[in-house]
Parts: sequence; C-alpha cells; structure tokens
Amino acid sequence: MSTLFFIQFLNGLQLGVLLFLLAAGLTLVFGIMDFVNLAHGSLYMVGAFFCATLTFWTGSFVWAILLAIPLTALVGLALEVGVIRHLYQRDHLDHVLATFGFILIADTLVHLIWGPEGIAIPLPEFLRGQVEILPGVIFPTFRLVIISCGLLVAFGLYWLIGRTRLGMLIRAGASNRTMVSALGIDIKTLFTAVFALGAVLAGLAGMLIAPITEATIGMGNDIIITAFVVIIVGGIGSMKGAFIGALIIGLIDTLGRSFLDDILKLFIPVNAAETAGPAISSMLIYLIMAAVLAFRPQGLFPPKVR
Repeated sequence: MSTLFFIQFLNGLQLGVLLFLLAAGLTLVFGIMDFVNLAHGSLYMVGAFFCATLTFWTGSFVWAILLAIPLTALVGLALEVGVIRHLYQRDHLDHVLATFGFILIADTLVHLIWGPEGIAIPLPEFLRGQVEILPGVIFPTFRLVIISCGLLVAFGLYWLIGRTRLGMLIRAGASNRTMVSALGIDIKTLFTAVFALGAVLAGLAGMLIAPITEATIGMGNDIIITAFVVIIVGGIGSMKGAFIGALIIGLIDTLGRSFLDDILKLFIPVNAAETAGPAISSMLIYLIMAAVLAFRPQGLFPPKVR
C-alpha cells in the first residue's frame, strides 16, 4: 500500500507540474492584462502537434522540443498582435467570445493540417525505461523527466519574476498598469512579451504530455478548465499561487481517484463506495475551489499589491 501511495504521489506531482506550466502563463495573462484567455489550451495543443511533427522530421524528440518552443512563441505573438491586443479595453464577455472562437478555429486548422487522428510521439531509448527510486518503487524515466523539467521551469520563472528587470516590470504591471505606462514603459511590448511567454509555457506542457497521451485535436479544451481552477485556488496573478495551487490540485485529483473509494469502504457498503468514489473524486478539485472562493476569494497566495 505504501509503495502504491508513493507511486501515485509521484503521478500527482507530475500532473501538478504540468498544470503549473499551463497555469503560470494563464495567471500572467489574467493577472497582468486582466484578459480571460480561453484559447490558452489551444496553444497547449499546438505545441504538442509541432513537437510531434518535428520529432518525425528530425528523428529526435529533444531537438523537436527545442525547435517547437520558438514556433509556439511565434503563434502566441501572432495571436496577441492580430487579435488579443485589440480586445484589452473590452469587457470579459468579449474576451471569452473571441478566444472561444479561436478555439474552434485552432481545432479546425489542426484537423485540416494534421488530420483527425491523434499522433503518437516516439520517445528516445534513454527515456523509455524505468528507474528504481526506492527498493520496490519503480517509476517511468520520462515521467521523472517531466517532473524535473517542471521544477526547473518553476525555478526559472521565480528568478525571472523576482530577480530581473523584465520581472520587475511584470510585477509592476500586475499591480498598476496605468502607472507603468505613465513612467514611459511600452506597455504593448510588455504585454506581447508576457503573452508569448505564456504561449511557450502552455506549448511546453503539451510537448511533454504528448508522448504519454498523444497529440490530439481539442486536447487543451478540458485541461484549461483545471488550469483555471488552479489559478483561482492559488490566487490570480500570483506565480507562487500558481505553483502551490497546481501541486495541490494535481495531488488531490490523482490521490482522490486512486484511494477515495477505498477510504469510503471503511464507512459505507462496498457497492456504494465503488459507485460514490469515482463521482466524488471527479468533483474534489471543484469542491476545493468552491471552499477557497467562499472563505478566501482572493486565493491562497494572492499577489502583493503596493
């Protein structure tokens, strides 16, 4: 039982770091630009398909990721310059309608370019094996790589936001964009850079998960809802909140689906527990979000406002 729990804990950590990659870009765009970007999941999908195509072209999954990252950034730049920047002064309903329309366009374009079938991405030999982390605890190598990449990106974002001039501008823009503009900062360029960074993070999450789940049309449409749950729980505009919130949601979702029915069997009949367990576990993260909204609506770790 302890071995199974540890393996599921690692699976939850893997889900958490992937959610962080998605939620980090989402919370930057939402927190700084006050823009509701439902199309963030489409960038996740585009990154996965770029990586799939480049893997077959280059014969290397690693090179595919390195080449797909700037391509995904270019898609983000084109989207921000062509569509998003014209909507900043509009209300949130317009944001939702415009980006929902982009989801439909992106899904259709992917269907036309890559076809209706998913694309399986082959991993290189050195990522296909398993690692014995502890005696009796064997875990896939690639899943450990996903966890490591997510943690490295989290550290890099912490350094970028907290230790660089760009990070200072991002934090200032999140607190008071009017004052930033009054000080002579080109707010449009800042917004474009932030949006491109968010696109890269979303695309990287898609690239990392695609070898496990395949690159499929609409793959970002479900996970983007969970990413919104993460930033609401963690605090909109807070990188720390996105990281901790993603780990909380990832672990609770994974462990709940694995063990909740066994816990319920201690208190209710087996048949009822096996029926109620999956249903309750699928609602757990939304129950947590509702509790946070009820008792701490600004999130667990809201950004500091000066």
